[in-house]
Amino acid sequence: MTATLFSIRSQSGDIRSFLNQNNPLMPEEELQAFVKQFFREKSRYTACLDQHRTPLYLIDPDVLKKKSRLFQEAFGKELGNVSFYYAVKSNNHPDVARILLQTGVGLDVSSGMELEMAVSLNAPDVVFSGPGKTDEELKLAVEEADRLVVLIDSFSELSRLQKIAASQKKMVRIGVRLSTNPTGLWRKFGILVEELPQFLQKACDCRNLRFQGLQFHSSWNLTPDAQVDFLESLGRIIAQLPQQIQRQIQFVDIGGGFWPPQGEWLQEAGTQAGIRRMALGLHPGKNKKHYRLPALPIEEFARHISLAVKKHIFPHAPLCRICCEPGRWLCNDAMHILLSVVDKKGEDLVITDGGTNAVGWERFETDYFPVLNFSRPALTEKNCHILGSLCTPHDIWGYNYWGEDIQPGDILMIPTQGAYTYSLRQNFIKPLPEVFVLEEGARVGSSITKQLFSNQ
Repeated sequence: MTATLFSIRSQSGDIRSFLNQNNPLMPEEELQAFVKQFFREKSRYTACLDQHRTPLYLIDPDVLKKKSRLFQEAFGKELGNVSFYYAVKSNNHPDVARILLQTGVGLDVSSGMELEMAVSLNAPDVVFSGPGKTDEELKLAVEEADRLVVLIDSFSELSRLQKIAASQKKMVRIGVRLSTNPTGLWRKFGILVEELPQFLQKACDCRNLRFQGLQFHSSWNLTPDAQVDFLESLGRIIAQLPQQIQRQIQFVDIGGGFWPPQGEWLQEAGTQAGIRRMALGLHPGKNKKHYRLPALPIEEFARHISLAVKKHIFPHAPLCRICCEPGRWLCNDAMHILLSVVDKKGEDLVITDGGTNAVGWERFETDYFPVLNFSRPALTEKNCHILGSLCTPHDIWGYNYWGEDIQPGDILMIPTQGAYTYSLRQNFIKPLPEVFVLEEGARVGSSITKQLFSNQ
């Protein structure tokens, strides 16, 4: 420890400055406004509790439809010819996909299981992406060739799909995924950009496959910088392709990874300063402080990406359409979790009836979401460990709650838990929550649908 501290001090000159470097604080007025909107609608969210018990997932169709409209309007205004595909992996509840299909988006699936769901929903427009597709998954893709495009992830996958398609005497539309990062763990996705000419030559020899486009994906995009940079590189690559190949490019799929406009909210332990403190065996900091990594509005994503497309892609492939695969941006705000307090073990410690197996990972040790006490609402946040009922110390919902007080029987809500939580849920120790879909267009005082969905 002493040697480590000496090394840090010698490099930075000031250990306190090094440990206290941090992300921007979350503006208190914005946080209060966020909390207030849920308190105002609390009767809408809790109406089902007359007949059903917590813990519960709540799906809000109004939010899904609004988000889909905003996303489509932003890119449609800038580019016109755009296609949209909801990334099912971000929240794989069938009703999320069903509702979004009603808004005119297609589905982006990453497994045979997700493809089967898309077929059961009669989705007319599907892209099948992801590495390591099995022969059984490729056979299903060939059977459903009329409704989908397969985004090829490797040379081997190209050969296996051709063999399966030929055996079924089917023609399959394909694209190819390009790797945006040839190093580290992200190298598992797609082919290297310098391999594209070789891949296209091999694809032309596959008589049962029809090449139509290119796809890439960058993740955790708080700004469009990574997407814009790769579009510039992609434009140089397309410019070097034979004109015959350029004319075959009917789409360029820019993937997803768009961060919701509220940005990423962090506990102290999730910040760079908190991480440094814990690495040195220190407490990460005060739990009452909340931090935010800001994200640009989707209109800014659309504007910058569209400018890059027009500058780098359209000069070489003028007839291609642009495809987007938003997941988190569409579903993040459209699912919430209701809990009840079952035990109060101290003024600053309560246990709830739901555990974080409902979200699938220990996200609230680093991520911040307000815990709202619907039974005793107040626009003040009080210190209290809000813990789940799983037999593990990492079962944490938050270190504070918004309310006047907290007591056994109180109803709590963890808002905006729609992305990469439900899909990652775990059958661990206790049952998973059931799922309710709120009535569309319902506001304060309205009931929610009586429809109850199991998780089996």
